[in-house]
Amino acid sequence: MTARTDRRIIWRGLRVLGRAVAEQPRLFTVGVLGSVVYSLLIIGGAYLSGYVVGHVVVPAVRSGSVATGTLAAAGAAFVAVTLLRIAGIFGRRLGAGYMQFQMQARYRRRVTRRYLSLPLSWHHRHSTGTLLSNANSDVEAAWFPIAPLPFAVGTVVMLVAALGSLLATDWVLALVGFGVFPTLFGVNVVYSRRMAPRQARAQQLRGEVSDIAHESFDGALVVKAMGREAAETARFRERAGQLRDALISVGRLRGAFDPVLEVLPTLGTLTALLVGAWRLRAGAIGVEELVSVTLLFTVLAFPVRAIGWVLSELPRSVAGWDRVRSVLAATGEMPYGAAAAAGGAGAALAFEDVTFAYTPGLPVLRDVTFTVPAGRTVALVGPTGAGKSTLAALAARLVDPTAGVVRLDGADLRGLRADALAAAVALVPQTPFVFDDSVRANVALERPGVDEAAVRAALDLAQATAFVDHLPAGPDTELGERGATLSGGQRQRLTLARALAGRPRLLVVDDATSAVDPRVEAAILAGLRGRAPAATILVVAYRRATITLADEVVYLDGGTVRGRGTHADLLRTVPGYAALVSAYEQADAERTQAHAYDEDPAYSGEPA
Repeated sequence: MTARTDRRIIWRGLRVLGRAVAEQPRLFTVGVLGSVVYSLLIIGGAYLSGYVVGHVVVPAVRSGSVATGTLAAAGAAFVAVTLLRIAGIFGRRLGAGYMQFQMQARYRRRVTRRYLSLPLSWHHRHSTGTLLSNANSDVEAAWFPIAPLPFAVGTVVMLVAALGSLLATDWVLALVGFGVFPTLFGVNVVYSRRMAPRQARAQQLRGEVSDIAHESFDGALVVKAMGREAAETARFRERAGQLRDALISVGRLRGAFDPVLEVLPTLGTLTALLVGAWRLRAGAIGVEELVSVTLLFTVLAFPVRAIGWVLSELPRSVAGWDRVRSVLAATGEMPYGAAAAAGGAGAALAFEDVTFAYTPGLPVLRDVTFTVPAGRTVALVGPTGAGKSTLAALAARLVDPTAGVVRLDGADLRGLRADALAAAVALVPQTPFVFDDSVRANVALERPGVDEAAVRAALDLAQATAFVDHLPAGPDTELGERGATLSGGQRQRLTLARALAGRPRLLVVDDATSAVDPRVEAAILAGLRGRAPAATILVVAYRRATITLADEVVYLDGGTVRGRGTHADLLRTVPGYAALVSAYEQADAERTQAHAYDEDPAYSGEPA
């Protein structure tokens, strides 16, 4: 890393800290005032010690006695200085600590809010481990130098005051100070420049280790099922080893520079003693001045280190800030309008010439146009990759169309308020997600109006009451992370109940009953159709039982609508639809037969 690059990192780090000062000026002021008080009292304490030696100790040695009042006054002065220094330390640490934690909390909230405002397409391009690192370790690294910052500022004031007091005491001793203090500062600058690439590399590796760890833990089932434990362990070990080596490199550099930073003030003190003794013999200074200057060099060693602490952490701060800023500056936010959704029972949904592409130039949907009338049920049917789940995401406005319009009761979804859209539309995703909380909390989600009666009604409608009542604590049972204590079908029914508890006017079901027994699925769909007032339902389906319950079927293939009508009509008129449904039925029958065989090996699959 070149010197120019080093300087740029230092200046960028100082600008990051400047942002923190601009956002928390009062806390920074408290910390700096406490540090300045502490720093000036260090100098004052050194000169107070010299004064006591020159005016109390030396006369007492010469006379063989000391006045009680004089001794008491000296002791009181030392106690007062000590108490004031304690107050300075308290103010410095209170301001710096509160400022640091306040900035970390603020930016964790900002990063999290930004995550929630960015579309799914952005999240698909970034791993979960990286996002966790951005919101945690990167935010922490960005504002870590705040802790020693007020101390460093107070130390600068202290150095200026110390050099001024040395000049006022003796110009020869001041030359010693002008040699030692700038050398200390220069060593700190060199230290920070050498530390910069090491800290940046370590911060980058922290994020990569987090990525691998989260991916391995999240995919634990696949790892174990495919026998990939050794491979995943080796992958994690390699990156963790790189992080270890990077941190060792940081430690080695710190170990090399720490002795230098410790010995320089000691050499300064020794030099001051030698020069001071010569000046004392020459009559240029007295014992009081010699003691004061010697103590001053001794006590300055620790505070000067604060400058090095700030400079050495600036590279890590810059690395963390760059990663945080990449999230805050990410584009693609989905703005909401100010319109409220219309009232009534079911909502009418319309797709008008909708085109959508996750990657520019590669659309997965092309000119899709169809409607879902209010209070009706429409089934989306199509082969894998046809764009069914993308249409479901568009209906719930998880993404916006590249071209065209999606309307709810005639209003463009982009013009609705976020709360109005959430109240009117509910999506039951293909992959259910269960929070590490109770059944009741998972269904209610602390939404206003979702009381105990609404939770119970939703569980009934989702055919989940029976298994919930058999749980150890019923609806108050804690389900564990991702609902680990539930089966796949139970998680799907719980997710469906969550959507139903809010009584949405449009329910979008993205193949969310695939793990449910066909009889239970039929009961769920029949209950949804028979509910009063009836909600509009858009369901991604492959089972005949689901399809035949729909008022209309939309057949999607290759990202376009290939047919619309009833199930019977499409069977007669659209060969691709007929072939797909037949394949679905055959696969479903084979799964049913396999399940029956698991229950009774004597089962042959033939009627008795």
